[in-house]
Amino acid sequence: MAVNMETINFVFSDDEINFWAETLEEKNPEEIIRWATEKFGNKLAIGCSLGAEDMVIMDIAVKIKPDIPFLFLDTDFHFKDTLDTLERAKQRYNANIITIKSEYTPEEQAKKFGPQLFFTDPNLCCTLRKVLPIKSALSNYNAWITGIRREQAPTRRNAKVVEKDKVFGLIKINPLVRWTFDEVWDYIRKNNVPYNRLHDLGYPSIGCAPCTQPVRPGQDLRAGRWAGTGKTECGLHSPDDVKKVG
Repeated sequence: MAVNMETINFVFSDDEINFWAETLEEKNPEEIIRWATEKFGNKLAIGCSLGAEDMVIMDIAVKIKPDIPFLFLDTDFHFKDTLDTLERAKQRYNANIITIKSEYTPEEQAKKFGPQLFFTDPNLCCTLRKVLPIKSALSNYNAWITGIRREQAPTRRNAKVVEKDKVFGLIKINPLVRWTFDEVWDYIRKNNVPYNRLHDLGYPSIGCAPCTQPVRPGQDLRAGRWAGTGKTECGLHSPDDVKKVG
């Protein structure tokens, strides 16, 4: 099986993407999400890792379009706290959460690619358990919403409110791209948004259990992801971290 990173025809031209990125730059997340639902209708989905940012987006989006699909990647390596957050989100919002999984069980992956792939080749592990499953799911849509913010990491510093998705070949909308860490948590507290309890234990960014550590004061918000490997992205937002599979 090969990963084809070529993009498909975009529903917007480059000029239109730039126009909307500039037009929406100063808008608040609710305005951006409302615009996205009006533009893309049922061809719009939301990527949802159940992190703090994604829970803010869920709280806003279900009020605008209650049936909007949230694509949750179950990698089979999540913390129990993450799966607990999933259940609390379902109870609170009755949201349309669609669980996406790899075609390989952990056992099948270990047999084919070697044990503990998350340590021996984390880029390949992320490709198998995250990139390929969400790529298949997103083939049904023209646009998706993510929770990335410029402040999170140097790799996200140039993210725009609306941009071409170079990994999946559709339009990517980032309603929280201008928000700070404090703004995210101010919203969560003011609106009593459910969140992963690991955030209270020093985990500002939460991925799979084997690859996520707490962050020390003063460290980059994503320093606990794949610590010591030089890897900072799973590939969902960075084509350079996607591994060829064949």
